[in-house]
Amino acid sequence: MIIRTYNFNYFFIILFLSPLFSFGQSGEKESIKLFVECNCDKNYIRQEIKNISHVRDQGLANIQIFIYDIANGSGGKTYKLEFTGTSSFEGITNTLTFDSNANMTADDVRKRLVWRIKKGLLKYILESDLANRVTYRIKGKTETKESDFYDPWRNWIFEVFGQAKFNKESSRKKFEYKIGLESDRVTDKWRVRADFQLSQLHSEFVRNDETFTSERKRYWGAASVVRSVSDHWSTGIFTHFRYDTFANIDFSTGVSPAIEYNIFPYSEVLKREIVFAYKIGFNYNDYIETTIFNENSELILNHSFEMQVRYRQPWGNVYSRIRASTFLENFSKNRLQVNSSLSIRVLKGFSVRFSGDLQFIRDQINLPAGNASLEDVLLQQKQIATDFDLGFTVGLTYTFGSAYNNIINTRL
Repeated sequence: MIIRTYNFNYFFIILFLSPLFSFGQSGEKESIKLFVECNCDKNYIRQEIKNISHVRDQGLANIQIFIYDIANGSGGKTYKLEFTGTSSFEGITNTLTFDSNANMTADDVRKRLVWRIKKGLLKYILESDLANRVTYRIKGKTETKESDFYDPWRNWIFEVFGQAKFNKESSRKKFEYKIGLESDRVTDKWRVRADFQLSQLHSEFVRNDETFTSERKRYWGAASVVRSVSDHWSTGIFTHFRYDTFANIDFSTGVSPAIEYNIFPYSEVLKREIVFAYKIGFNYNDYIETTIFNENSELILNHSFEMQVRYRQPWGNVYSRIRASTFLENFSKNRLQVNSSLSIRVLKGFSVRFSGDLQFIRDQINLPAGNASLEDVLLQQKQIATDFDLGFTVGLTYTFGSAYNNIINTRL
């Protein structure tokens, strides 16, 4: 009842102020360029708030939203949304709060966050170029149009990253670094990606006054171009190169065209998807050491079929991926991969989580000939032959008690 009263009052305020905005202002109003910083589902925010421009950096925005969260007494989180305007929105600020509890799923939380973001943006919309195009309704959906915004980067995003880790014990020492570049361009019809990464791991292990040393190096790059054919079909082409001492790869490259079908429209991908994909192509491998099949280099024709299921609903999350691959010239060289996770709210306050990974491996043609040494095993210097890889986790959570305690207390 309180929400309806607020909306109704706001409706009359808009009616009262609309003549002022129509006649009292001359000059062109600025479009909204929004930046959101949060520990939340930003893709969902972009999907649900379509009538404004979303930018990747706060320096490009004229409205900034920072969402802070902290654990509260009801087993959930308290979210504080701070709105700050710049440029023509200078001086316009807003602050909203939202309290979640342990009974809410991730879908419940993100829906409520988006509702508050839309609510907080109202005063900025009235000062923007959307003011005269707003359709206000007490009930039902609001019809909006996406605003045009000139992007000098043409939807390209680049990220350069690097990290280094060092660990030392009395009998073990490890140093690892990783640097790379990621680039991505996404439009309604196209997605273009190109990534590069360089990593190196140096390990030492002391056993009976004897020191074992391991050096693992890996350089790789990958690129792809994907085209949306329709609301369910897409096609693309993928390529890569790799140098990997752990996998006995001196140089590897390949090209693979692919096709994909989604049962549901791609507009629903953040909520649900059932996807089938087929890929066919070739790989050329040049090996560091002669392999167990007495090969120093070889050209391989392969193909794969993949099915992916993902649901994010108020009752929980489901994800499963099944991928089968084989060599075209030798079907006995194959691999089956299954990755699944399930999180369900069974009862109020009670949820269960399952996840598992399983691989049946029959395609390790890159293994070097000869037996693995003790140094290789201890330091994981080389890939070891195996027929399968299995992992499984299970967890449950039951929260009970007060669901209305939103007091924040971080004292010791």
